[in-house]
Amino acid sequence: MTLAGKRIVLGVTGGIAAYKAVEISRRLVDAGAHVVPVMTEGAARFLGPTTLSALASEPVRTRLWDDPATPIPHTEIGQAADLILVAPATARIIAAYRMGLSTDLLTNVLIATRAPVMICPAMHTEMWEHPAVVENIAVLRARGVRIVEPESGRLAGGDVGTGRLADPAAIVAAVVREFAPRDLDGLSMVVSAGGTREPIDAVRVIANRSSGKQGYAIAEEAAARGASVTLVSTVERPVPAGVEVVRVETADQMHAAMERIAPDSDVVVMAAAVADFRPVRVAAGKIKKHAGIPEIELEPTPDILAALGERKPAGQVLVGFAAETDDLAANAMSKLERKRLDLIVANDVSAPATGFQHDTNAVTLFTRGEPPITLPLADKRTIAAGVLDKIVAIRHAAAG
Repeated sequence: MTLAGKRIVLGVTGGIAAYKAVEISRRLVDAGAHVVPVMTEGAARFLGPTTLSALASEPVRTRLWDDPATPIPHTEIGQAADLILVAPATARIIAAYRMGLSTDLLTNVLIATRAPVMICPAMHTEMWEHPAVVENIAVLRARGVRIVEPESGRLAGGDVGTGRLADPAAIVAAVVREFAPRDLDGLSMVVSAGGTREPIDAVRVIANRSSGKQGYAIAEEAAARGASVTLVSTVERPVPAGVEVVRVETADQMHAAMERIAPDSDVVVMAAAVADFRPVRVAAGKIKKHAGIPEIELEPTPDILAALGERKPAGQVLVGFAAETDDLAANAMSKLERKRLDLIVANDVSAPATGFQHDTNAVTLFTRGEPPITLPLADKRTIAAGVLDKIVAIRHAAAG
C-alpha cells in the first residue's frame, strides 16, 4: 500500500521533537504522498522552515495573513487535504484544537477541514499525564481524531518517561493504515518469515539467504488492512506497527510455534525459508579444525507446510512460498497439490533483484483451476499487497 495521490498536511508545532518532522516528511514523500508542511511560530524556534521545505512537496506555510498563494490559506489547505497530521503535537495545540480556538494558521486549518485528523502528542511525562491534557485527548478521540500515542524513553533534559514522540516509522505506518482498504478487518493471520538456522556445533549453523523482508512486508500490509497479525520470525528486523512477534531459530521451534498458532488463524502464510535438513548430532562445543574434516550426517527437518495442510481447519486459507531456480510453474503446482495449499507464491530467485535479501521481488501466484497471476518486479510491500488481494479473493469465492 502506498500513499500515491494522497495530499497530507503535516502540521509541526513548537516542541523539541519538531526535528523529527523532517524524517516523517521524507518517509511520506517516499511513500508517494504530496506533503504540505505547516509550521507554527513555536516550531520555527526548533526547526528551520528551509529544511522542511526542502524535503516536503512544497514550501512551508506559516502565515494566516498575507499569504502570497491565497487570501484564505486555512480553508484552501484544509479543504484540499486527504489527512491532517500533526507531529509533534504540543499540549497547547491539543488544547486549542479541542476548544476550537483559531489562533494561528495550523489551528485554523484543523478547524477548517473535514479530512481525517491524526495527532501525535509529544511532551514531558508530567504534562502528558496532567488531567487537562488527558481530558483533551479523550475528547478529541471521542470526536474521531486519530491519536498516535507517545512512547516511553529518554526525554529532553535527560528525564525518562512517557511522552516522547512516536517513532517516525510508526507514525507513517499509522498514516498508511488510514488509507489502506479494511478488507481484512476481524481476521487473524499468522505469517512466518526469515530462514531457519540449524546448529552444527556451538558456533556454526546450516542456514540460507532469506532476509525475512517479504514476510515482514506481508505482515505489515495485513495489519494495515485490519488483520490481527502474529509474525513467527527468525530475523531481527523492526517490528511492523500493530504486529505481535514470536522469535524462533530452528525448524523445530518454528514448527512448534506454527502448530500452536495456526489452528486458530483465518489465514496462514508460510513465507519463511525453512531448512530441509539438519545435523543428526550437534557438537557440544566448537569443532576444531585440527581434528580434521568432520563427518556431518543430515536428517530431514519437519515439513511444517505439509503438516499445516493435513490439519487445515475448514475455511482457513493456507499460503505457501516456492523459491525456485528452474521449472517454476511445474514445481510450484506440484507443491500446491502435495501440501494441500490454497495459494502458492513462486519466484525465480536466480532472476535479477528478485527474492532473497533484495528490497524488490517478482512473483507468480498459483491456485487450482485458475490461470496464474504474475506480479512484476516491485518493492516487497507492493508484492505483499498483491498476495493479500488474492487471499481476499479466495475468501470471497469460498463464501459464495
